[in-house]
Amino acid sequence: MNVILKQSPHEKRQRIAFRSLIAAVTMFGSAAILPLQAGAADLSIRPFKYTASDTQLADLRKRILETRWPEKETVGDSSQGVQLSKIRELARYWATDYNWHKVEAKLNSYPQFTTEIDGLDIHFIHVRSKHKNALPLIVTHGWPGSIIEQLKIIDPLVNPTAYGGKASDAFDVVIPSMPGYGFSGKPTVTGWGPEHMARAWDVLMKRLGYQNYVAQGGDWGAFVVDQMGLQAPKGLKAIHTNMPGAVPGDIDKATLAGEPPPSGLSTEERRAYEQLLFTYKHVAIYQLMASRPQTLYGLADSPVALASYMLDHGDGGSQPAKAVTEALDRHESASGELTRDEILDNITLYWLTNTGVSASRLYWEYKGGYFNAKGVKIPVAVSVFPGEQYQAPQSWTQKAYPNLIYYHQVEKGGHFAAWEQPRLFATELRNAFRSVR
Repeated sequence: MNVILKQSPHEKRQRIAFRSLIAAVTMFGSAAILPLQAGAADLSIRPFKYTASDTQLADLRKRILETRWPEKETVGDSSQGVQLSKIRELARYWATDYNWHKVEAKLNSYPQFTTEIDGLDIHFIHVRSKHKNALPLIVTHGWPGSIIEQLKIIDPLVNPTAYGGKASDAFDVVIPSMPGYGFSGKPTVTGWGPEHMARAWDVLMKRLGYQNYVAQGGDWGAFVVDQMGLQAPKGLKAIHTNMPGAVPGDIDKATLAGEPPPSGLSTEERRAYEQLLFTYKHVAIYQLMASRPQTLYGLADSPVALASYMLDHGDGGSQPAKAVTEALDRHESASGELTRDEILDNITLYWLTNTGVSASRLYWEYKGGYFNAKGVKIPVAVSVFPGEQYQAPQSWTQKAYPNLIYYHQVEKGGHFAAWEQPRLFATELRNAFRSVR
């Protein structure tokens, strides 16, 4: 029996909204749209493309050419920061020869979407594999990175048979822009730290129809996946990190205090200890973002200020800056290493979206530890790249992640592993998650 009730205007609007959701589900195939919480305003998934206007690009070039330059550094190395000759040459190329539209076309060749989670628009790339039973994977970038870091791993992951893998190795790949980064919304209130992102990513995957999935992260993405592991939402089968939080509590405390290595460390553990000591002595730019991100107005006003800040990791050309600074002299690469254009692709994305300051606020938001063990109990896979800030010893990693399903020391690659060595990185993910398929 059909019962027809008189509907209020509010009920009619709800019915129209529900029909819109059904249309969105139809548009995106098997995508299921699930709410984060009762009363969430808009759960639709909207297609997204971006094209920079001629006006935006002309303004960028004009600002670069009108840069007021300081005098040369008073030392013969990069110990005072990015050297004048290096940044001036990069700026010259950026203003006269660089072509943003190349990476723009690459971005727009992949399916991109936005969806609202907790009142904030989240931008993401979503590529489904043609292979059956592909494993859903969400990959999170870091700072000063973006989704551009992961572009080179998409095809090897979704189409492994074209890159030396098997059909059974295939992934469906989801790559979100973190809040305040790239094309995602900029938070207008506090609270969007790694813990919140971890919850939001679970919502995103389930909204896309994935009831079971895995997650990967490096740099800030490593913090996000550690938080996902701690929260252990239903359906999260495992996480992979290439910057593990594996340092034991006593060791973490000692390195933060700058103490000499304690006795009894193995060769690998002592090397990691010394790498941590070096890292903690070169954190000035991170401390500024963690304490006073709003003061960084120059990142929004000057392309050269933005570029130099993103190039200087405070380590004088050591890790993690090494791969980035070396790329400035590499104009092309057949094997995947970073190039000058790729570095500018990432910096230009920050400029066009005006996210230099909003991205920096993530350091202010986070109040937890960095390389320390967090207490993750779900299955964890770890890849250790030789150019990472520290090479996590297996002894520490096994204690930090008691459900360690994979540990491998990779032959080459650094902090930006997916960007620097995409083929090796894709192979690592295939091997890391094979046991949980």
